[in-house]
Amino acid sequence: MMINIYAAWLGILLGIVAGAISGLFFHEEHWLGGYGSWTRRMIRLAHISFFGLGLLNLGLALTARALGLSDSIGLASWLLLIGAVTMPLVCYLSAFIKPFRHLFFIPVLSVGAAVGLLVWRLFAV
Repeated sequence: MMINIYAAWLGILLGIVAGAISGLFFHEEHWLGGYGSWTRRMIRLAHISFFGLGLLNLGLALTARALGLSDSIGLASWLLLIGAVTMPLVCYLSAFIKPFRHLFFIPVLSVGAAVGLLVWRLFAV
């Protein structure tokens, strides 16, 4: 589960960097089509997904360590890592090439399955 801890802190760092970069332009009312534009919404979602999935990775790793589940949640670990990579990637790609929005099922199913597996394992103890 150490990989999830590394992914967590890397995700949080990337969230800070992405927020700082996009924050340089947020004061411009019409930047990327304005506040409500598809492009700008997808960039905001990507920025937030770095933090959210970073925290989920951290939660999984700490839960596994605290409850001694590290050996039994390997699939959940990998699925959460897949979600942490693909969610911001699909958000950024979708922001500029709309048909990529059809790939959101990949991070959503990955993260959903990871959390479902962890919850199932918690109640199977």
